[in-house]
Amino acid sequence: MSATRRGSGQYFGRRDMLRLTGLAGVAAAFSSTLAACGGPASTNSTGDTAESITAVIGYGNNQTWDPLQTASAFSMAAILHCYESLVEGDPLTREPYAGLAKALPEDVSGTSVTFELRDGATWHDGKPVTAEDVVFTYTRALDPKENVLVRTFLGGWLREVRKVDDRSVELVLAKPFPYVLQRLQTVKIVPKHVFDGKWADAVAGKVVGSGPYKVVEQAPLSHTRFERFDGYNGPRPAVYKRMLWNSIVEAAPRVAKISGARPAAQIVENIPPANAEQLHKDGRTVEFADGGNNLWLMFNTAHPPFDNKLVRQALHYAIDSEKMIEVGLKGKGTPGTSFINPKLESSQPAVNDFAHDPAKARSLLAQAGLGNLRVTLSTTNTTLVADCVNVIKEGWDAIGVTTTLDSQDTKALFSKLDAGFDFQVVATTQNAGQFGNDPDLLIRYYYAGSGVVPKYSRWTGADAQALLRLLDQAAEEADAGQRETLTKQVLDLISDQAVVYPIVFTQNGTAWDPKALSGVRAQGYPGINLNQAKPGA
Repeated sequence: MSATRRGSGQYFGRRDMLRLTGLAGVAAAFSSTLAACGGPASTNSTGDTAESITAVIGYGNNQTWDPLQTASAFSMAAILHCYESLVEGDPLTREPYAGLAKALPEDVSGTSVTFELRDGATWHDGKPVTAEDVVFTYTRALDPKENVLVRTFLGGWLREVRKVDDRSVELVLAKPFPYVLQRLQTVKIVPKHVFDGKWADAVAGKVVGSGPYKVVEQAPLSHTRFERFDGYNGPRPAVYKRMLWNSIVEAAPRVAKISGARPAAQIVENIPPANAEQLHKDGRTVEFADGGNNLWLMFNTAHPPFDNKLVRQALHYAIDSEKMIEVGLKGKGTPGTSFINPKLESSQPAVNDFAHDPAKARSLLAQAGLGNLRVTLSTTNTTLVADCVNVIKEGWDAIGVTTTLDSQDTKALFSKLDAGFDFQVVATTQNAGQFGNDPDLLIRYYYAGSGVVPKYSRWTGADAQALLRLLDQAAEEADAGQRETLTKQVLDLISDQAVVYPIVFTQNGTAWDPKALSGVRAQGYPGINLNQAKPGA
């Protein structure tokens, strides 16, 4: 998602969006969460040596820091430096490696997987990590009453997690699941003695993990400070003694931090394409990466005529996605010819590519028996959406659809949706790629559990159930070729129904000073990962 005009991050359709993003009272609780929060809300640089690094994140740090619940871009990026899963993954490929686990299991093809914890692993408060902590974490992650975000990625295949002894746990699967090692990366293990009955502390910004960095200061909508955790004994120790991450959601001041001869920051993410050339001239490295970030349309299927798939298809065919990429994204994007970004290995072509075809759009509306259609398009007010939304209106107006744009603050729009807002069509951005990159996850994030489709589109009938059954069938298939065939059927069905469907996929831009650091890569989802960074020459 692009830089917002306020501190918004990634959004996910949950039973309670306010609980997910921590919109109620978080700012007040935030500043008093940590004992180290007594200083002023400064965004001064910490330096550019191995002693310290300054980064800028284009999202607010004032949303929930609950590692099992958050979809906040800032929080999730920080959590990757502070907490660990049993299995960790490369930030780009998701290739698994042992995190809190002592080693990866040799066989994950059955319904039982055992993990032994890493010797000597401790929490940031010095207490040892135990099997009780792992069981505590997964019990909450699987609890339908808690209904935390990560449950969407576990339900259906993971039955329970049992304690074997103080240093070992057993995962009991309901059925074999081919993405076990990838999916476990979404569950960060938390200390029972810190958060049992105190999840509000996590929401408000308290961070006690076992990862290489610990949080020492939270200043909402200003910055978060980290220090190296000397007790960490895992595979990717902290490179820097201190990190300062500034939260700057406005594009211009964010880019300014990495500009000029002596930049105030050494790395900045969420770089607008329009600023890339000047940053190159300033000596910065600027890279754009493909991922799951996309601008999509969401239809309210409980509001006629948007219950008719022909209408939904028509409105997609009317949009010139190539023009949107040229005008709104300055060339840094890909048309939504499939539900999964065609630039990703897990993508396959879909039966409908929704290439710009006004004649077909008019024909589909005629088949639906519609004339003089009027549409109110509710949009978020992010920079990216604002740069692209007029192309949508132009396309719809051109086929005789009277279009009214209703731009709103992101939090305000999703709060209205949670309250049952009877919208017609919504345009906004979302990115499942921060959780993983396997096709099952990239689809399930939107269409299953408490994703935006069942929650907001109200698409829960026979077609929706058929899609979920097919998705489950694909996930259960052990043969990779058969699984790919079934996934293709899922993608075709999604493109046929087009309830929530991408118009374009965007690229995420990251800029850094090559004189100050190396070993970093642009990633196709918000945030940065400095766990493999190296100080510059």
